[in-house]
Amino acid sequence: MDDRFVVSLFHCFFIAFGVLTGGAIIGSIGAFAAGEPPITWMMRTAKSLRIWAIVAAIGGTFDAISNFEKGIFEGSTIDVFKQILLIVTAMGGVKSAMLFLEWFSQEELT
Repeated sequence: MDDRFVVSLFHCFFIAFGVLTGGAIIGSIGAFAAGEPPITWMMRTAKSLRIWAIVAAIGGTFDAISNFEKGIFEGSTIDVFKQILLIVTAMGGVKSAMLFLEWFSQEELT
């Protein structure tokens, strides 16, 4: 694996982490302004933003599909492996963000 791919793994992790934490925290400000409980709203928003954080981190679904297509039909298995690693890294960023928000809010998600 080259150095550029490792850098993109770090970017993928922190983009997913940032999308989830930023979306949940900024969304809770809107809940506070509307008179609703902000911490509960933050956790509910974080739970619904998980898949979108992964999609944003991997750069959209069309790039992922084209990389899978290239890996399957052109025999480039390293591209499939790299794409799977990017998705798993984004999932790790989402899980880390969920753990951070649970720690921050002292609420456990079910």
